[in-house]
Amino acid sequence: MQQFPCPFCGPRPEDEFRYAGDAGRPRPGRDASDAEWAAYLYFGRNARGAARELWIHSYGCGRWIELSRDTVSHVVDGAKPMNP
Repeated sequence: MQQFPCPFCGPRPEDEFRYAGDAGRPRPGRDASDAEWAAYLYFGRNARGAARELWIHSYGCGRWIELSRDTVSHVVDGAKPMNP
């Protein structure tokens, strides 16, 4: 099983976390119009390679983190607390 580095709890098994989407996503009503938000939801880029993702440590500290990983090799480059 893969280990994710929680900035608050240290390395933890991946099944303690839940994926919540791309870290670069716009915030509806603030950063994006309705059309831009719909384009993000329905026409995601799903690129191969380096990605920044949002995860919640649901079976641990309950905090949100931004995880940097490669979507091809699944190598995790690091994690940091999520910016609000």
